[in-house]
Amino acid sequence: MANVVVVGAQWGDEGKGKIVDWLSERADVIARFQGGHNAGHTLVVGEKVYKLHALPSGVVRGGKLSVIGNGVVLDPWHLVKEIATIRGQGVDISPENLMIAENTPLILPIHGELDRAREEAASKGTKIGTTGRGIGPAYEDKVGRRSVRVADLADDATLEARVDRALQHHDPLRKGLGIEAIDRDALVAQLKEIASEILPYAAPVWKVLNEKRKAGKRILFEGAQGALLDIDFGTYPFVTSSNVIAGQAATGVGVGPGSIEYVLGIVKAYTTRVGEGPFPTELDDADGQRLGERGHEFGTTTGRKRRCGWFDAALVRQTCATSGVTGISLTKLDVLDGFETLKICVGYDLDGERLDYLPTAADQQARCTPIYEEMPGWSESTEGARSWNDLPANAIKYVKRVEELIECPVALLSTSPERDDTILVTDPFAD
Repeated sequence: MANVVVVGAQWGDEGKGKIVDWLSERADVIARFQGGHNAGHTLVVGEKVYKLHALPSGVVRGGKLSVIGNGVVLDPWHLVKEIATIRGQGVDISPENLMIAENTPLILPIHGELDRAREEAASKGTKIGTTGRGIGPAYEDKVGRRSVRVADLADDATLEARVDRALQHHDPLRKGLGIEAIDRDALVAQLKEIASEILPYAAPVWKVLNEKRKAGKRILFEGAQGALLDIDFGTYPFVTSSNVIAGQAATGVGVGPGSIEYVLGIVKAYTTRVGEGPFPTELDDADGQRLGERGHEFGTTTGRKRRCGWFDAALVRQTCATSGVTGISLTKLDVLDGFETLKICVGYDLDGERLDYLPTAADQQARCTPIYEEMPGWSESTEGARSWNDLPANAIKYVKRVEELIECPVALLSTSPERDDTILVTDPFAD
């Protein structure tokens, strides 16, 4: 049985929540492998709408094991609130169906404070567009070997030692930014108080998942954000603080790379981005406004308006390569209904030279202009289509051209937020 990794193949917000939820019905385990609660997934299940940030998307499905892996940075206070909210919507969440890796680093209140202070201090043009939730500083502490991790909550002496080590680093930083000194005892007390609500979920996730894999269980690895926000392969420095590409799935939960058998890239039929950074196909015109309005392009986590533009095949071809994408799920095709003409970016012009990829250097990215190929649109509605026969001829031509340009086949086609409005071409979990 195949194990499947789901990654966003653009700048996030591609509709991963719906697709992960759709695939969750076929999986036994759903494991979140990176990111924090800066990412949001909206799930529409019948008449209910669930907004998840820290919890894996599979948690709303009964009979599944949901896992938060060590590649995630976890805000324990946010998690407790989110669990309460989702329970209030009738979903059962307990240590029987939710596990948190013991070696998961925690996001502390001091991380969010530092995140926001840095962003406020940044000059125009150097702001990253962070959500201010402490994700970056928490990852910095992880690689700096000064994190407080889930397992540390179980022993008071260890916890206090970890906090003291972190404060040796944070106190001078805060002084330089003009933030008041940390109340060490208050922070320790907060952590001791939350410990009893987090520790029941703690488990050796690496061991559990390897046992599940050996038993032939289907594992769905869920990522957050999108590959163009990857710390190494994204549009640096306007990126997130973790690796987002599919290879992170193995290290983010503690399984071998051979456990990954299918990589599903989630791709919008157009392109969006939240926050700062390059965006070659961005539209500051009526078409961009129309895409935003029809696609309801506002961030699940921040509520920020998303920037919108034409589909960038050159970028998606690039992310399919860096994540080893086996097939894509093309989402929000229905948003393109009614456009007389559609454009697809097939490459870039950089100072008179044609490129088929986005260069790494920021100054070169800024000088790249998109090279477009035009295709006729369609006037018929594709919303709610569940088979190829329901699609207009020009919509099918558009999908086929996307496949050709990104050099990767479409496995799933999504035509509305409803989970069943999905055309299955290839089942990622097929043997």
